[in-house]
Amino acid sequence: MTATVVDGIGRLITNDADLGLGPTGELRDAWLVMGDGVVVATGEGTAPAADERIEAAGRCVLPGFVDSHSHLVFAGDRTDEFAARMAGRPYSAGGIRTTVEATRAASDDDLLVGARRLRDEAARSGTTTIEIKSGYGLTPTDEARCLQVASRLTNETTFLGAHVVPPEFEGRADDYVAEVCGPMLAACAPHARWVDAFCEEGAFDADQSRTVLEAGRAAGLGLRLHANQLGAGPGVQLAVELGCASADHCTHLSDADVEALAGSPTVATFLPATDFSTRQPYPDARRVLDAGATVALAVNCNPGSSHTTSMPFVLALAVRDLHMTIDEAIWSATAGGAAALQREDIGRLAPGCTADLVLLDAPSPISLVYRPGIPQVATTVRAGETVWSTPGWSSAWPACSPPSSP
Repeated sequence: MTATVVDGIGRLITNDADLGLGPTGELRDAWLVMGDGVVVATGEGTAPAADERIEAAGRCVLPGFVDSHSHLVFAGDRTDEFAARMAGRPYSAGGIRTTVEATRAASDDDLLVGARRLRDEAARSGTTTIEIKSGYGLTPTDEARCLQVASRLTNETTFLGAHVVPPEFEGRADDYVAEVCGPMLAACAPHARWVDAFCEEGAFDADQSRTVLEAGRAAGLGLRLHANQLGAGPGVQLAVELGCASADHCTHLSDADVEALAGSPTVATFLPATDFSTRQPYPDARRVLDAGATVALAVNCNPGSSHTTSMPFVLALAVRDLHMTIDEAIWSATAGGAAALQREDIGRLAPGCTADLVLLDAPSPISLVYRPGIPQVATTVRAGETVWSTPGWSSAWPACSPPSSP
């Protein structure tokens, strides 16, 4: 094993309370040793000897962001829809069909180029793990090829055939659910780790969502659910009942919803960039955190309601509008995202964890929120190898070819 020590770290966020101060396990004047793609050791003060040494020069190092909710595989453009929404038109789930038409017409190569561009864009903002859903094909063939594209970019792939009822099944939602649970699931399960459904008015009701999730579980997939985005509804309660890894959006929560989340392992995943883009009210994460639920933050990159890949932007929204502290927001975008994916090897910088880390061009993680809109990521490292570095840092880290596979 070739060991590399990162020395001179001003503030090292480990997300392991046993290693440092507070829930983020912060170390000061710190160092980190990595080798064979994993974290070997961390500490403060004088760094141990290693085969290679990198000087952080007082900058902050934190775990790579874990984005547990995205829709990167799509074609087409919905800028006019966004402009209309900014002019006062309300958001609805129906706009998804516009993207479905374009995605069906696109080649696999075009879909891969577009999704890879967004995945690499996310890496420049510090994201090292990203979940990618299907959901814009809505036929067995098109959903399967979207997942095959996603599988070339991440190990965290989600079958979302139950995104919206496509035009050819208009007025026959139950028939479409049967299609999702039958030939579509059979075609997609080999390429997915998770199954998801959009439990919302205008998409699928609780019974339909339950049918899809239970079929996915029978096929060996883990469960996720879009829940309570556009209004109060049964989604969160259903996610908890079925033991979903995550209930995503959680914009409209009743007291019973909060209590259910707090009493379960289901992660409440907030997507504030979506609320920003759709002018929906922001959820009150403070209420959920104070109840004791586990919270994650995700970006929800998609062409209709959140066309961004920036986790730092999400952090700024979470602190300002969801009433989270900076430490809570950073934990939720790293360890919280890992919890939403049921992963213990990412989202932390503790011995044995994957060496996914971000070097900021700043001494403190506060700068991610304090200076919104200003690039703060100097280097992004995935499994010990550089996937993004600003000029002047590219020669300091172990180099790798441009990212093209998980």
